[in-house]
Amino acid sequence: MPPATSLPGAWLRGAAANPAAPSDVLTRLLDPAGRPAWQTLCAERDLPGDVVDAVVAHPDAAVRRAFARNPRVAPAQRGRLVRDPSGLVRAALAGGPRPRLRRVRPLPDAVLEALLTAEEAGEDGRVTAAEVAGELVTSGQIPPSFWRRSHEHPHPGLRRMGVGSVWHALGPAERAALPADPDPAVRAAAARRTRELDPAAMEADLPERDCHGRTHLLTHLPVTDAVAEACLAARRDLWSLAHNPHTPSDAVARLARDPDPRVRERVAARADVDAALLAELAADPDEAVRTRAVLHPSPRAWAEREAIDWLGGVDGDLPIGEVPAEPATSWFAACATSEHAILRRVAASHAALPVELVGRLAADPDPEVRHRLACHHPLAPPEAVLDAFVARPEQRRHLLTPPRLPRTDLRHLLDHDDPEVRALAAADPALEEPPVRLLADPDERVRRAAAAAPALRDADTLAALLDDPATAEGAAANPNLPARRLHELLDLAGVPRRRLPPPKPPTPQEGSS
Repeated sequence: MPPATSLPGAWLRGAAANPAAPSDVLTRLLDPAGRPAWQTLCAERDLPGDVVDAVVAHPDAAVRRAFARNPRVAPAQRGRLVRDPSGLVRAALAGGPRPRLRRVRPLPDAVLEALLTAEEAGEDGRVTAAEVAGELVTSGQIPPSFWRRSHEHPHPGLRRMGVGSVWHALGPAERAALPADPDPAVRAAAARRTRELDPAAMEADLPERDCHGRTHLLTHLPVTDAVAEACLAARRDLWSLAHNPHTPSDAVARLARDPDPRVRERVAARADVDAALLAELAADPDEAVRTRAVLHPSPRAWAEREAIDWLGGVDGDLPIGEVPAEPATSWFAACATSEHAILRRVAASHAALPVELVGRLAADPDPEVRHRLACHHPLAPPEAVLDAFVARPEQRRHLLTPPRLPRTDLRHLLDHDDPEVRALAAADPALEEPPVRLLADPDERVRRAAAAAPALRDADTLAALLDDPATAEGAAANPNLPARRLHELLDLAGVPRRRLPPPKPPTPQEGSS
């Protein structure tokens, strides 16, 4: 029998997942003999404080690395590993929880500062401090507020990073102060960002060859009339010019009549397109161009265009991360009452949408609107969250973590075609009778959930399930198993009992009365 289905390994993994397992059972699993349970124990569940203490101090980096990526524990607890001797553990902390969720809770400021300013990444030399910082920057664990304050931080490295992150959000006085910063790297970063605002400098820096750098410059930075004219004449980089907020107005008018509908659609999305040109695009022969022209009412803002681009699509999976520049909540509220389903999808993706609009969108005729609301808004009705879980398999990793997903009254889903839905229903703690038929389900996840179901209380049935490799892991995770029985399973699996140190004798002060 393969090791993955051996009884001892199944018992260990089940005990690690058991929500009723006491701390002394969980800490026993940290013994090297409990290695098959380490992933479940350290990376996939919440843990009592004393077990967290044992995990953080564990001598094996594999334990600490798994904990560093645990999405269920508080960021401050994971942050205790910020000065771990292993660079791989620090990199795991910086990379963030796995699986990666749409909204990641930020790490404490002190942890962020330590990771971003570290001069070395650990004793093992497996990664560099720069690689750890790079993992952190792309992890979603740094809140925008941290970057907004960073240009004033006493550490020059953070000021330099802040220049790169929030330059366009700084006021004139703040920008003016940075070229005189006492640190040469900060001054150089400020000079580079200042140069980015100069169209002539951009023209001088523009690579002739097609590359990422050329695309970035033409998509985001100010362009001269000469650069725009050269692109139009060569019919090159036209989508980038149509997207760029700094493209000269006469070039924009020519792009609005380009043969490529993708270019015209980008012009129709611009915040600065004039009324006459917008009316022309609203009558365009291409449906996508017409839709974008009438979708976004005037007056427009560039941040609103970005939000529609980011959140208005119909892809099965929603984007991970924040909208690059999020508009005001009042604009999202207006989108919630729009006749256009695309704008209502955008509104449903805004976690701060006023509560009075949540019920309206929860009953929207467009299923994408309802599912977006369930995935993003903390006050989405439980029935909408459950409906999204059933209908959108690609969103389940996001929906399983928040407490909004209903866990009870799921009997109607016990015979659902999707095994992941059956497994959710089998775990319903409100079931009066155990879903016995699911113990023979063809899907391992369903069998495991049925064996672990709180409704399954019969000791003889649990004993039989523990002896069956097909159900042993789920049975060991059943909360009705007493701690004594869990310890017996660990004994049978060869995990030694932990020897607790003898109590310290009381000091004279403690012993006096």
